[in-house]
Amino acid sequence: MQWYLKVIQNYANFQGRARRMEYWMFYLVNFLIVSALGILETFIGLPTIISGIYSLFVLIPSIAVAVRRMHDTGRSGLWVLIYLIPIIGWIIFIILALADSERSANKYGPSPKY
Repeated sequence: MQWYLKVIQNYANFQGRARRMEYWMFYLVNFLIVSALGILETFIGLPTIISGIYSLFVLIPSIAVAVRRMHDTGRSGLWVLIYLIPIIGWIIFIILALADSERSANKYGPSPKY
């Protein structure tokens, strides 16, 4: 949960670097929250307004942590745009997000891992 809260606290911070753990734990917790909201909305019979509001709330932090993740691998944050290419772009982005951090400081800052 601390990784999730760290991303939320860095709401619109597109500078710096984000470790793999920070990126993937944020998406894991985000997935669990969206799933719980979906189940709750289905069970109670509510429209998807709550999950929609939540999705809007985490949209900018999601993009920011993805940009910082690309920075951690030594790539420009513009690599996030590859996600706009259906299927192939998604696969490439996931592979890039799974890549290990650069051990030394790069132009985006010192390594948060080492």
